[in-house]
Order: sequence, then structure tokens, then C-alpha cells
Amino acid sequence: MTPQDFSQLSDQELLAMAKKDRSTAILNAFLIGFLIGIVIFSIAVNNFGFLMLIPLYLAYKLANNKSFDRRAFQAELKSRNLQ
Repeated sequence: MTPQDFSQLSDQELLAMAKKDRSTAILNAFLIGFLIGIVIFSIAVNNFGFLMLIPLYLAYKLANNKSFDRRAFQAELKSRNLQ
């Protein structure tokens, strides 16, 4: 979504997106922590192999989700005093 799209949304739609974004961020943080925990456990058990790269790749993809421009979204919320 571009910043122009955020300006066309109503206040209710922005607040709904903010709530969804917050829950998505919490879920992503949990999943990244879980996957990093799997990697640390794998290293502790001396099982360093190809299968350990899968959780690392998944954590990377979760951390670099570029489908949502969070800065523009936060700026629009702040400009409307909705935060």
C-alpha cells in the first residue's frame, strides 16, 4: 500500500489496520524467537546441518516482510491523531 492509499482510508479503517498490524507484529516476533530457539537448540546438540538452515531462512523472511509500509502508516496515524 502506498502512502496515498493510507490517506484515502477512513479513520475506522486505519484503526482496524493498526489493530491487525499490532497482532501480526506480535505473532511474527513470537515465530522469529521460536525459530531462533530451534537453531540454538540445534547448535547445542551439535546437529549443525542443512536442516538448520530452514528455520533461519523462515526467520529471515518473517523479519523482512516488505508488503506493508509501516513508516507511512504510522505517519498517517500520527497526522490524524489516532494513536
